[in-house]
Amino acid sequence: MAVLKIAARRRTASPVRGALRIGWLVLLLFGSPAAWTAPATPALASQIEAVFLFNFTQFVEWPSEAFAEPRTPLVIGVLGEDPFGAFLDDTVRGETVNGRALSVQRYHSLEEIKTCHVLFISRSETERLKEALAALKGRSTLTVSDVEDFNRSGGMIQFATVENKIRLRINLEAARSAHLTISSKLLRPAEIVGGGKD
Repeated sequence: MAVLKIAARRRTASPVRGALRIGWLVLLLFGSPAAWTAPATPALASQIEAVFLFNFTQFVEWPSEAFAEPRTPLVIGVLGEDPFGAFLDDTVRGETVNGRALSVQRYHSLEEIKTCHVLFISRSETERLKEALAALKGRSTLTVSDVEDFNRSGGMIQFATVENKIRLRINLEAARSAHLTISSKLLRPAEIVGGGKD
């Protein structure tokens, strides 16, 4: 399993990142609910979300046309205010998925987004959320956010805090319409929702 290889390869990783990856591994192996105890600080919550973004790249398949060339990097983007800082860059540094390097890009506007495979839409973009999702329609971009009701607006993966736990909510219909295939290993512990329904 890819996560096992990561755990073995990155023994020198930071203790926080290592613990988060081990937690993800336990989540996948034992099928526990997709929930983390909510961290005491927003900074730690952002670190957990950054590790999830990295792990999503291993459990989602993009169509071949989403990449210009066989070695085109897989891009993780952040639209709006960046809650992750250098932690996201540190998390993906030196990693590859299916032979592709990972790259982190930050965008201040929709017009800047050219090639992006995983896009985290920041809370700073809440008022422009529907506009952002409409602009991405038809593109094979996995959209992720912790904005409330993100799934109802057509977003694909939402980080939701429920009873002091961070849970994943996945709008499978939205992902399929973007020609993305999400592994059952990711779907199994998540709450599956549809656009406009719980």
